[in-house]
Amino acid sequence: MIIAILNEKGGVGKTTLATNLARAFQAEQRSVLLVDSDPQGSLRDWLAAAGETTDYPPMIAMDKPAMIKDLKHVSSQYDVVIVDGCPKSIGMIAATVTVADVVLIPVQPSGFDLWAANSVVDLVKQRQEVTEGKPRAAFVVTRQITNTRLAAESRTALQELGVPILNAYTSQRIAYAQASSNGRTVIDTEPTGPAANEVRALVQDIKELAHASG
Repeated sequence: MIIAILNEKGGVGKTTLATNLARAFQAEQRSVLLVDSDPQGSLRDWLAAAGETTDYPPMIAMDKPAMIKDLKHVSSQYDVVIVDGCPKSIGMIAATVTVADVVLIPVQPSGFDLWAANSVVDLVKQRQEVTEGKPRAAFVVTRQITNTRLAAESRTALQELGVPILNAYTSQRIAYAQASSNGRTVIDTEPTGPAANEVRALVQDIKELAHASG
């Protein structure tokens, strides 16, 4: 299963989502490959901060559309492949959509993030029209401040774009930032904490999305 985390806007939490999901899937005894498709190399920086003594998933860089097109062949030996998407490059995003089984569109509860998501939604829908609904796609709300009016309004606005919204989400928690800055994930730093539980809930939603019919 190739999971692409895509949004044209930077700073929406793509890399944090990619690393934490990778570790959560790995904890289920699945073989995982991380793919950095961003020339800025945020995922590579995270892995460098982790050091060489970790058992983290392997990572490869594929930061050109022609490289991404070979991903299905490269990824065939893994159970789960997670692509950390490239912002500000419609060409890279479009190429990634064509090889993905699942597209996750992370959005923070803000107007700017909601507007930026439109371009990815359009690319996904265009692809779905010629491939019998593939890839599956859904919004993931990131850095949500729970039980606020903004959180509710953001979900209402997303519903109008015609793409499902995962029930699970990540909250605005310092645990994510602290873990990322040290090359870790919340699965490593607080495996029984609320942030890790959020990530595990996302994994369950993603598996249900990937196997949804119709």
